[in-house]
Amino acid sequence: MTNSVSGTSSPITTATTAASTSTASASSGNKLDKDTFLQLLVAQMRYQDPSKPADTSAFLSQTAQFSQVEKMEELVKQQGEMLAAQLSLSASSLVGKTVSYTGPDGTEAVGVVTSASLGSSPTLKVGNTDVPLSSVKEVTSAGQPGTEPASTEGN
Repeated sequence: MTNSVSGTSSPITTATTAASTSTASASSGNKLDKDTFLQLLVAQMRYQDPSKPADTSAFLSQTAQFSQVEKMEELVKQQGEMLAAQLSLSASSLVGKTVSYTGPDGTEAVGVVTSASLGSSPTLKVGNTDVPLSSVKEVTSAGQPGTEPASTEGN
């Protein structure tokens, strides 16, 4: 006759709960990575009760979740790189354009972009001012209404 005790939990359940709790604390500042997960998995296997081995499907499920997290980390990294490339491309395409931007003192200013510095936070050179790309409010091509004429040749 076997007695079942309610309120007890398997090592997998305990470790999964600990991992979930650890994941929540990771988002609040602690850094958990794949090495921590693998250490947890090895500890589960090492300290399981030999008379009641853990369910292999639970281990497979945890391994699959680990793989998903790893792939999502890769995607986040790649998206960050793509965003940086997109911002650099946007900044470089503004060279020669007239931009309206918020200056460092909070006032609105207008000028022609003469160069762009590329990187994780691209900046534009407008006159003698370095303007963060995020400060640009409006972009117009030279010669459009509301902008200064590009040249007055022939008059």
